[in-house]
Amino acid sequence: MSQTLDLTLDLMRRESITPEDAGCMDRVIARLEPLGFKVEWLNFGDTKNIWLRRGSEVPLFVFLGHTDVVPPGPLEDWSSPPFEPEIRDGKLYGRGAADMKSGVAAMMTALERFVAAHPGHRGSIAVMLTSDEEGAATYGVVKVVETLQARGEAIDWCLIGEPSSFDRLGDTIRVGRRGSLCGVLRVFGVQAHVAYPEKGDNPIHRFAPALAELTAEVWDTGNAFFPPTSFQVSNIHSGTGAENVIPGRLEVLFNFRFSTALTEEDIKRRVTAILDKHGLRYELSWRLSGAPFLTTAPELIEATQQALEAVTGQKARPDTGGGTSDGRFIAPTGAQVVELGPLNGSIHKIDEHVPVEDLDVLSRIYEQVLVNLMA
Repeated sequence: MSQTLDLTLDLMRRESITPEDAGCMDRVIARLEPLGFKVEWLNFGDTKNIWLRRGSEVPLFVFLGHTDVVPPGPLEDWSSPPFEPEIRDGKLYGRGAADMKSGVAAMMTALERFVAAHPGHRGSIAVMLTSDEEGAATYGVVKVVETLQARGEAIDWCLIGEPSSFDRLGDTIRVGRRGSLCGVLRVFGVQAHVAYPEKGDNPIHRFAPALAELTAEVWDTGNAFFPPTSFQVSNIHSGTGAENVIPGRLEVLFNFRFSTALTEEDIKRRVTAILDKHGLRYELSWRLSGAPFLTTAPELIEATQQALEAVTGQKARPDTGGGTSDGRFIAPTGAQVVELGPLNGSIHKIDEHVPVEDLDVLSRIYEQVLVNLMA
């Protein structure tokens, strides 16, 4: 059994449902502290975070990952228990196999080999892990970054082990992410008996034309790096549950995934204009989950592409799709950010899995990135 597979199995057996870590970070510390990494716990609220750094000089290269996983869902739907990893037909099954305990394990074994071969590497290498990526992400990387900035520690290059690959390992790297802006809209009407509509004011009926306009709106056409901005309603709730009552209030949850062609303020202004145009009485609150970011500086991207070509014989397609990641907290500091990890086809699903043979390949890719930048 390879060391990367062995560590992946160890991490997967730990029920680290967000925001729990379940001892995963202790296993990482046990492997890196003997290599000269200084260990610092930066815990906030119910979240565990560790910052492990080797060296004090610049440039600073960081591996970023998370030890928490999403809940497994109905246990009876799994082919094998989600926290008892099992290998079948060359695939490793279990929660966290792809997202992202195999990525964390590959980072650790890559670091072990790199430091053994290059104990006097240039600059500094660090690992940042959180147990709050899959949850609210309130006390995780965002708080660690605030701490680092307050004491003047600047990250130059950040490689995130999120599952970025589609058809084969390394076919895609994330060089940016769309922004995510969430809204909660409350539309007010007047509750009444359905037999007397003149005495009521149905907020569903009031909102329907505005919703049609919001969904038909072309927010932008994207650009060379990002697809067009999308608007999606995720939940609508209204009424008392009775069929003979006109509701007095409507609540709508919605989300924008937006490109660098728009700003947060652009979206807010245009949404408000549409709601006001339709004469609604409403309250609207917003939450920015993350602003869009894009890495354009060449060093980290080129080092990653060269590593992929050296190990797999092929380069990756740069991409900015998918959901949000903790890269949204790193990029605004000025760091170059790239995401490269396992196949993502089964993440968050029942029977999450990853090809076993990919684990050592991913570890070698990470090691080669380190060689390209830090040797």
